[in-house]
Amino acid sequence: MRAAYLKYIAALLLVGSNGIISSYIRLDSYEIVFLRTFIGSIFLTSFFFLSGGRPRGLKNKKDLAYLIAAGMAMGGNWMFLYEAYARVGVSVATLANYCGPVIVVALSPLLLRERLTVLKCAVFAVVLAGMFLVNGNALLTEGFSWGLACGLMAALMYAFMVIFNKKAAGIAGLENAAFQLLFSFLTVAAFMFAKRGFYFPPVTNLAPVLFLGVINTAVGCYLYFSAIPCLPAGIVAICGYLEPISALALSALFLSERLAPPQMAGAFLIIGGAALYSAISMYKRKEDITAHNRQDDLR
Repeated sequence: MRAAYLKYIAALLLVGSNGIISSYIRLDSYEIVFLRTFIGSIFLTSFFFLSGGRPRGLKNKKDLAYLIAAGMAMGGNWMFLYEAYARVGVSVATLANYCGPVIVVALSPLLLRERLTVLKCAVFAVVLAGMFLVNGNALLTEGFSWGLACGLMAALMYAFMVIFNKKAAGIAGLENAAFQLLFSFLTVAAFMFAKRGFYFPPVTNLAPVLFLGVINTAVGCYLYFSAIPCLPAGIVAICGYLEPISALALSALFLSERLAPPQMAGAFLIIGGAALYSAISMYKRKEDITAHNRQDDLR
């Protein structure tokens, strides 16, 4: 259990440092994502097969289709997110991207056939208020910028990635991570080749590129997916908020990005609203399980 905790926390810190590492790579956002997914997919799929893994879940065509869609959404999420990093900074881009889980809540009645509750509506309203506080000054002075649009599109792609992953229930663990990353790479490669023709980006910043591809992507995915099955769902949900918090802290430390007081309040609403929803949802789920078990005992 202790090893699983350490793996999970390490994975979250690696994800939180993505924006910092990418700031040292002098390439376009889609080129950075191309190299990241290229290197990461090679390492992760190689590890999957060398460790004795077999793509058994891919035999189900329905699950495979959903996994391909999830990989395409992951590629889109990263391309929009890295463009937002370059346009509006790591802090604001991270907070915009972190609206993704709340978009999942908003879309769940339509795509996952889950009931829309007062709690879900309240969380959505709180996060929207947080986003306005984070970006309100920029909206009033500069209007709706391309960088903010990229951040929100990254959040939307994140939401679709989560939803399609839920639907691909038969493909899990390292198999899911390896092949989703591979489909993500193919998506980014298709976009890049359509935009600029067939070419390989010049790697002038080799160290950060390798670090982002090998450590942050391949190793990070391995740590994340190997730790999740060993940890309680509540711990996974609560500790998951370490990712955006670490991203904000690292961007302040290494990139000298500072949030104004209204933006800090907005960050609290975005992260706190999502965390509160997770906590209440877990509590209600436990109550439902307890009530169900009591009914079984009475029978």
